[in-house]
Amino acid sequence: MGIEIEDKFDVPPDYTIPDLSGLADVVGPKSYQLVALYYDTPDLRLASRGVTLRRRRGGEDAGWHLKLPKARGVRQEITRPLTRSTKIVPPELAELVRAHTRGAELQVVAELDTRRSVTILLDGDTKLAEIADDRVKGTVYVDEKVVRWREVEAELCDGGDKALLAKIGKRLRKAGATPSDATSKLAKLLEPASPAKAATKPGSAGEVVVDYLAGQVNALLSQDPRVRRAEDDAVHQMRVAARRLRSALKAFKSVVRDTGPLQEELRWLGVVLGEARDLEVTRARFGKRLAGLAPELIIGPIQTRLGSDLHAREQEAYERIKEALSSDRYYTLLNALDDLVAAPSLGKAAAKPAQEKLGAIAAAGWDRVTRAYESAQAIDDLERREIAMHDVRKAAKRARYTAEALQPALGKDMARLAKLAEDIQEVLGTHQDGVVAQETLAKEAESARQAGEDTFTYGLLVGIERNTAERAHADFPRVWAETVKAVGKLL
Repeated sequence: MGIEIEDKFDVPPDYTIPDLSGLADVVGPKSYQLVALYYDTPDLRLASRGVTLRRRRGGEDAGWHLKLPKARGVRQEITRPLTRSTKIVPPELAELVRAHTRGAELQVVAELDTRRSVTILLDGDTKLAEIADDRVKGTVYVDEKVVRWREVEAELCDGGDKALLAKIGKRLRKAGATPSDATSKLAKLLEPASPAKAATKPGSAGEVVVDYLAGQVNALLSQDPRVRRAEDDAVHQMRVAARRLRSALKAFKSVVRDTGPLQEELRWLGVVLGEARDLEVTRARFGKRLAGLAPELIIGPIQTRLGSDLHAREQEAYERIKEALSSDRYYTLLNALDDLVAAPSLGKAAAKPAQEKLGAIAAAGWDRVTRAYESAQAIDDLERREIAMHDVRKAAKRARYTAEALQPALGKDMARLAKLAEDIQEVLGTHQDGVVAQETLAKEAESARQAGEDTFTYGLLVGIERNTAERAHADFPRVWAETVKAVGKLL
């Protein structure tokens, strides 16, 4: 797996690669003949999302290539060795595009025959960048359309940096190259339609909300293959996208209507992702705590119980996630999200100016936090009050997500409101996490005790977690008072 950082340029048939000496040592050009078959669903679901899946012969990187978009000019590439079959996609690659295929068959949709001339920039033995001059013949299998063109790609290698890429681009443009709008050769050939999005009135509440929902759907889909590969932080990011979507549908129910069932399915997805994420966070938390103790204070196999044992449970949770992400229920949810963006049920509020309608929604979100706090403080029983404060945390998180959604339309006041809500969320979260950690340690200590193990270190960790929770609890009144004062100035 690698990350591609590249710039693409359209060039005329008689274009000449400019002199690149002075930027680095120049080697080449060297020529290759490349033949690539591209796979997609019949309705081009991969191409419409900027995903390419190909089987390529020729050159120095023959094999199967899956390219996933990360940002403009940056793509994640996952490779597998070349197989004999041209009909069967390697199962591990087919698995990574399930969020797009959703059970539809992958088939060859296009072929690209490329005569490539490669120039390499070196610093000693270190490869800095590669400039590929491609003369391309593209064939679309569905209608047997044939298109020919020429393009140049400048791609950074491990030793290069973006400053070098910018200098290469400047010379290429000066010689007559034009930055390409196409994200890939396949996109240039197929010209796939982007995922449908509802037409909304410019500057309206509907436009802001639908744009935000579309962005979060894209965020969720982009994390799907990373979750399947158990990449770092992927479960967290996918869970956040699901939570943001659910929160937005609640907050903007006057703008986008009739989303109750969809909210419940997003809640289901959050629960599915939550088990592995919580175990991941817990394992990292205890690992950090143990690392901060003197070696003589770590007694018994506590590192195994709080490390590898939790990791094994985490891996089991990942298997359950993968099973859920390959289920019809998940595909139905993704289809519903596509429909939400393409054809939402818009309320009357959707046509109103964003400034007029959405500011009031942000204020209502903070009012909900205040009401939850007042309700909690009115409870005399301390244990019940602590449970009610969890509702304050949830309300603060929703207020934060709402403000973040509105920041592009309403500006820096929303960014400030989001940060204030996050401050409340974090101090309450620190307290709650400390309480939960104590409960987890108590259970693990009991298992260790029954196994005849020394539980001294568990006691130390419980003390640390209790201290963390109590500090957060004691600090909350100050944070709340400062936050209420600051929010009053904003709203």
